[in-house]
Amino acid sequence: MTVGPFAARPIAPLLSDPAVNAALTDEAAMAAMVRVEAALAAVQGRLGVIPADAAARICEALEDFNADFDAIGADTAVTGVPTVEFVAQLRRHVGGDAASWVHWGATSQDIIDTGFLLQARTVLEIADRRLASIVAKLKTLADAHRATPMAGRTRSQQALPIGFGLKAARWAQPPIAHRERLAQMRPRVLRVQFGGAAGNLSALGPDGLAVADALAEELGLAPAPAAGHVARDGIGELASWLAMVAGSLGKIGHDVALMAMTEVGELADSAGGGSSTLPQKSNPIAAETLMALASYTAAQLAGVFQAAPQEHERGGAGWTVEWMLLPPMLAAAGGALRTADDMLDRLIVRPERMRANLGASNGLLLAEAASYALSAHMPRIEAQAIVKSACREAVETGENLIDLLQRRTEAPCDWDSLRDPARRLDTDGRLIDRIFAGS
Repeated sequence: MTVGPFAARPIAPLLSDPAVNAALTDEAAMAAMVRVEAALAAVQGRLGVIPADAAARICEALEDFNADFDAIGADTAVTGVPTVEFVAQLRRHVGGDAASWVHWGATSQDIIDTGFLLQARTVLEIADRRLASIVAKLKTLADAHRATPMAGRTRSQQALPIGFGLKAARWAQPPIAHRERLAQMRPRVLRVQFGGAAGNLSALGPDGLAVADALAEELGLAPAPAAGHVARDGIGELASWLAMVAGSLGKIGHDVALMAMTEVGELADSAGGGSSTLPQKSNPIAAETLMALASYTAAQLAGVFQAAPQEHERGGAGWTVEWMLLPPMLAAAGGALRTADDMLDRLIVRPERMRANLGASNGLLLAEAASYALSAHMPRIEAQAIVKSACREAVETGENLIDLLQRRTEAPCDWDSLRDPARRLDTDGRLIDRIFAGS
């Protein structure tokens, strides 16, 4: 194992999405920071904060800047931030009188945080497309199996019949909401971070707010009421969203793994993994990966919230914790989205096994329906007592519950209709339509 599972060549293909990983490399992070520095110079030049010719020179020079990562890393070990050596390299690269105007009025956190948000924006765009694809595939699955009955299970036990279409639609319910949440949170999360050394833009005097707002516009970010150096609610919201996304996909994975068990056999992944020693095995690798990534992001979320109460006007330790946790969370959520999207393409549904598992209960899944049917002809308490007694006998004798009830009562119930679990799915279709309405 390595310290970075999402970039480790032996296991990264299992856990991650190459498109997301590309947005989280050292090179991508440095390019984002360079973009922030160039945008800062551009807007300051337009506003007359720095000389226009210096701004033009900075923007032109930074187009072909190549960072010395080893030197930046060595300096970070001393200064605690990668921006000291980074800015020094920028100034040497720009050269001349314009060099002194690089990073004008900014502080390290302005460049690092804003650069990170540009990276996060790329990942969120990928995530939104993945979520849309997952929802579309689940809708297709739900529509195809509106009338496919299966055993609904509560607390791991068979409860009553449901449609597999409804199960698939309910898998889609959180991803639909996650897309809505993403649209709502973008202006809160993707805000420019620019405040100068102590967050009050003092180095820029009366031009500070104009520079901050212009920088936001230049980078396509939302403006901020004030610097977010220690107001980490946006970071917390981003981390929470990532954990919720991975958690929702982990639930799908968990259900698929359970339904693909040998004894159940209701679903299968056509690309199931093999065993090093058991030739008959077809392990639910994608489903298990989704479960693992859900657990991982949930664990990292606690660290992000522990880092939130940062001290005074700018913190150190909590901010550093975010560097360690947020990029892997983006990678994990991206990996979960890619894995779920691909798994749905390969998912094999076995309606015959669903029917067989329904029949294995000897009608016990129909107990609730039978109780309500009898209640139309006798007091509710009496109907429940008859059904409970018949359930005990069905368990002891292996006889069908409906057969036992027919012998116990002369109530004119439609027993043939009760025997068919597909007759119990009237509301399933309407629920499916409600879940996907507007998606």
